[in-house]
Amino acid sequence: MPVQRLNHAVLFVRDVERSVAFYREALGFEVVMGMPGAAFLQASGSTNDHDLGLFEIGAQAGPSGAGRSTVGLYHLAWEVDTLEELERIAVKLSELDALVGASDHSTTKALYAKDPDGLEFEVSWLVPADLITPEVLEGRKGIKPLDIAREKERYGAQTRGGLGISIPV
Repeated sequence: MPVQRLNHAVLFVRDVERSVAFYREALGFEVVMGMPGAAFLQASGSTNDHDLGLFEIGAQAGPSGAGRSTVGLYHLAWEVDTLEELERIAVKLSELDALVGASDHSTTKALYAKDPDGLEFEVSWLVPADLITPEVLEGRKGIKPLDIAREKERYGAQTRGGLGISIPV
């Protein structure tokens, strides 16, 4: 049986409380269970027991060398339902000085950010299957800067993304 979806991710962080505050403010996660040195968070609207686990390893922890000097995870990607939500998160990540990039991958509109420990994550909106035209597919040959206003004009601010792609129709 193939894997169906990612149930949760677990990150090692320097300071659990600082990371909890960040993920709550940036992405709206809520703590569903906590203990000294650990917290389990759930995304708004999620039915998972938890979507993100955080384990504290202390202020002495060095930066991740993943992708530079060691193997390791590059980033996690969370999907949002609408371009309006992607725009709201872009504003919030900018306010938190966490946004490090925004890319148009043609079929995926993506924000890239770093948490307080420098761990990168992506927040994306996926073009619904019925809106993927040959022109959209042609655009996959390159990555362009993301213009959310233009994408909202093209697809609609409230169009539910991922239908027929990550969400069955």
